Amino acid sequence: MINIALPKGRLGEKVYALLSDVGYKCDAYDENSRKLIFRDEKGGVSYFWVKPADVAVYVERGAADVGVVGKDIIEDCSPDVYELADLGMGKCKMCVAAKCDWYDDTSRPLRVATKFINVAKKYYAKLGRDIEIIKLNGSIELAPILDMSDVIVDIVETGTTLRENNLKVFAEIFPISARLVANKASYRFKNKEILTLIQKISEEVKK
Repeated sequence: MINIALPKGRLGEKVYALLSDVGYKCDAYDENSRKLIFRDEKGGVSYFWVKPADVAVYVERGAADVGVVGKDIIEDCSPDVYELADLGMGKCKMCVAAKCDWYDDTSRPLRVATKFINVAKKYYAKLGRDIEIIKLNGSIELAPILDMSDVIVDIVETGTTLRENNLKVFAEIFPISARLVANKASYRFKNKEILTLIQKISEEVKK
């Protein structure tokens, strides 16, 4: 049995469709059910659904053998897992954005609003720039609009929200997509099953 943690929502559904196409269909799965765990003893696979930010925790602690995690979470949380494959889904970018007329006043610490605290700290440490972190969990774009922050560090997909609020991207930190990760012990003891999974996914993604 290989245990797979999927992120709730549209991305998780796309990943399940991919896995189903390459031979990991779970007959017990019902997209309309509120169940969180679906097992297929005959197929040797089980799925469970968790919040996207929690997938890496379930994999790291061995509740799941493998899981699908955004590169943003990997970079921000540094989970102790193996990153195995880029699924090419959920593509976007981690960016620095601010009001269109913003300029960097280097005479004082830069006020950075973000929920990706470690990403922001690492990025600005490389630049040697002193910052003040403002931790927010949602509507990050409001912070510079209300002059609570100078910039934001956040995920940008289409940029529509930024443009509609007179904000723009000033720097791209790294690209984001969904990644397959594995628990380190599982990778050792279920190596054959996991390598087979990786191979099938890689062949499908290349099509």
